[in-house]
Amino acid sequence: MVWDTIILGAGAAGMMAGAEAGRRGRSVLVIDHARAPGEKIRISGGGRCNFTNLGIAPDRFLSQNPRFALSALKRFTQWDFIARLDAAGIGWHEKALGQLFCDGSATQVVAMLVGDMARAGVSLWLDCAVGEVRREGSGFVVGTARGPQTARTVVVATGGKSIPKMGATGFGYQIAERFGLPLVETRPALVPLTFADQELAWMRPLAGVSVPARVSSGRTGFAEAMLFTHRGLSGPAILQISSYWREGEPILIDLTPGQDLAAGLRAAKAAQGKVALRTALCHWLPERLARHLEVAAGVTAPLAELGGAALDRIATGIRNWQLVPVGSEGYRTAEVTLGGVDTRALDGRTMEAKGVPGLFFIGEVVDVTGWLGGYNFQWAWSSGWAAGQAL
Repeated sequence: MVWDTIILGAGAAGMMAGAEAGRRGRSVLVIDHARAPGEKIRISGGGRCNFTNLGIAPDRFLSQNPRFALSALKRFTQWDFIARLDAAGIGWHEKALGQLFCDGSATQVVAMLVGDMARAGVSLWLDCAVGEVRREGSGFVVGTARGPQTARTVVVATGGKSIPKMGATGFGYQIAERFGLPLVETRPALVPLTFADQELAWMRPLAGVSVPARVSSGRTGFAEAMLFTHRGLSGPAILQISSYWREGEPILIDLTPGQDLAAGLRAAKAAQGKVALRTALCHWLPERLARHLEVAAGVTAPLAELGGAALDRIATGIRNWQLVPVGSEGYRTAEVTLGGVDTRALDGRTMEAKGVPGLFFIGEVVDVTGWLGGYNFQWAWSSGWAAGQAL
């Protein structure tokens, strides 16, 4: 049999593209080496799938060409995907910062997509390894564990390198290179940051402490929760900034965002001058962190003995706390991969490789990486939908 299209990868983007192409009457084969489809969907959002965000906008995606994603995101929006969940009877709710989650299990989203493919006549081969992809005539031959398969078009939806224990590999990048497509250097993104031993010596006793913070790298900053761990720092604010931070650069942490800490400390001195600095800081910060900051500031005297300049210095240090990570936890815990197939080589409307007619790249394998909070799933839905219309 000669398929109209073979889709490599049964994740969010691949299943979306498969269902769309099948609805348009195409003969579609979706192949994945995993034993179950949509594994990243299943584990996302604590098992409730943060499936999109109400604030989808091009400036919330990282890419060498941030405007590349605009066409797909405009043509299949967050509202379009929400409508599909509503039609499937899948309840959802909004959390902070426009993040949307399923009321129930993320497996409902997987089941919806698998059902969409089945109704569209799409064939799904799981636990099936894929080998060489080569051009043959005007189409392609894909080597598989079930024998070579021929197709008019091929869609690469194999994802990135993040979370290798779930089977993630760089296979999609290898296909791109084989066909002469350029790549943007890949690195772990949305990932906890790690620190040298001298920082870990005081961080480890704080493991488990979470605090609202604004974390910045260069001109970019995020005000969300920050979490101390045994390896360094995590939490949404850290995951967000990890996509922008580079080795050797500092991150800047404001532990009391939106507040005038210097004025607060002056007020505490006037009202309770005999208390220790750590006691006053507990008004804004967890006790264990307050104790560390007192020691780091070298303060042993009560507030009454601290002058205005000293209080200003302490407040500035807490609101402009500079730390230099040594790295990240890597692909093992990264939620996504930054970089990938260079968007200059792709048609932004169809996701087709400009120099290789019939070869498409969608989802995480492309150099489009969203913020934390449903943005990467929306890119998967939108890019998969766009390719599905062109197959």
